[in-house]
Amino acid sequence: MKISFPSTNETFDLELSENMLAANNQLAAENRRFFDSRGIFAIDILGSVGSGKTTLVQQFVRRLKDKKKVASIAGDLATTIDADRIRTAGGEVLQVNTGSLCHLDAAIISRAMSGLNLDGLDVLLIENVGNLICPGEFRLGAHCRLVVVSVTEGPYMIVKHPAVFLDADAVAVNKTDLAGVMEVDPERLKRDALSLKPGLKTALVSAKTGEGVDELMRLMEIPGA
Repeated sequence: MKISFPSTNETFDLELSENMLAANNQLAAENRRFFDSRGIFAIDILGSVGSGKTTLVQQFVRRLKDKKKVASIAGDLATTIDADRIRTAGGEVLQVNTGSLCHLDAAIISRAMSGLNLDGLDVLLIENVGNLICPGEFRLGAHCRLVVVSVTEGPYMIVKHPAVFLDADAVAVNKTDLAGVMEVDPERLKRDALSLKPGLKTALVSAKTGEGVDELMRLMEIPGA
């Protein structure tokens, strides 16, 4: 399986084995030790296509860039659209195209570190490939796993995809500005998340308008928030 880094014109083969999850977890632990040694706070951002992950990353970057050094990794099957959008907000961005692979994993993140300027880096925002199934299986070594769910995805997304929310550290219920049009209650989605995992850090946000983003960042304890 081919993995490419368009920003560096680099491609490598990823071989999967029956022990890939165990191997991934081991490498994720190594990634965490690397982040800790550098003082980098890493966030793994998961969500379906269209949930608003990229727009939320833009909001994070705008709020952090004048106080902390921030960089982003944008994971997607193809194109540099997400990285180009994040770049407009400021900060360094590395696009990772996974081809047919439906998630990022610890090996990809480890490899991506060589494509970023790590000197003085405070916060690393990792936008995972868009879906709520595959990425949940693969830890990256991040300090916080944020799941983004949107009211435009309907009222049942959380209860229909419990595994990824059970493994989350924080949840952003996004696109609250469209709740009335979609006839979806954001508070219900929040309750669904908390019923699965009591105490889960959950915020109602509109990544488009910025409403609730500051609260979410404080809940996640992002440096500079």
